[in-house]
Amino acid sequence: MQQIKFQTTSVPALGIGTWHMGEQPQQRPAELQALRYGLDHGLTVIDTAEMYGAGRSESLVGEAIQPYQREKLFLISKFYPQNATKKRMRQSLTASLQRLGTDYLDLYLLHWRGGVPLSETVAGLMELQQAGKIRHWGVSNFDQVDLLELQQLNGAPYLAANEDLYNLGERGVEFDVLPWQQQRQIPFIAYSPVAQGDVRGYLTNNATVKAIAATHQLSTHQLLLAWVLHQPGLLAIPQTSDWHHMQANIAAAEISLTPAELAALDREFPAPTRKQPLAII
Repeated sequence: MQQIKFQTTSVPALGIGTWHMGEQPQQRPAELQALRYGLDHGLTVIDTAEMYGAGRSESLVGEAIQPYQREKLFLISKFYPQNATKKRMRQSLTASLQRLGTDYLDLYLLHWRGGVPLSETVAGLMELQQAGKIRHWGVSNFDQVDLLELQQLNGAPYLAANEDLYNLGERGVEFDVLPWQQQRQIPFIAYSPVAQGDVRGYLTNNATVKAIAATHQLSTHQLLLAWVLHQPGLLAIPQTSDWHHMQANIAAAEISLTPAELAALDREFPAPTRKQPLAII
């Protein structure tokens, strides 16, 4: 599995997303099993947020990681935009750390932009980093105009990542955001890489997607994940509450698509030729 680097730390390009996890008590055993299967098979990155289940996702992750060596994990969490002031950010982080059962985060992200000036948010993140409460910091749901504004701030050289929606059906970031980050070696974290399971079948019912998946003996969902992972400098964080699906995700991360296959998928789902509004869910 390819690796990507968050400044001084290398991690697998496939991580574990946790949106919607921890919300149903009856699902907890299966969710814990899925998370630990991923951890047992080399997926060291877990992405969560204070928003997910009002903290219940973080609590689930905290329970899941108890048997593991903390220094071998890479934990990501996010804070609400209304908590982006120095004071409230510190309070949010303290609560997240308590739920996760750890004394530091590897990466802390502003979940999306709100009314707090970016300068104050960056200053607060820098203080938390200097205090050893977070190793790296970044942003989420940022478009290029937001990244360019951030670039003007004193803390900009320490920006470790931006997390945006990206999958075969939502390719808008390829026009500007993704290449901007790749040129600067700032990792791009892709959330919803399989389009939240593509429940309407827009992608998975496509004949080309089916044919290429069959060639590699993959499910169509695995093919969608493999396609996202072909991008350099990208961490994909699919969510699953089932260990069989986690196993399938890991297998998909080992697949290399040929130039001809990538070109065929481009014809079906073309790359953007102009600026598009940032896709957010």
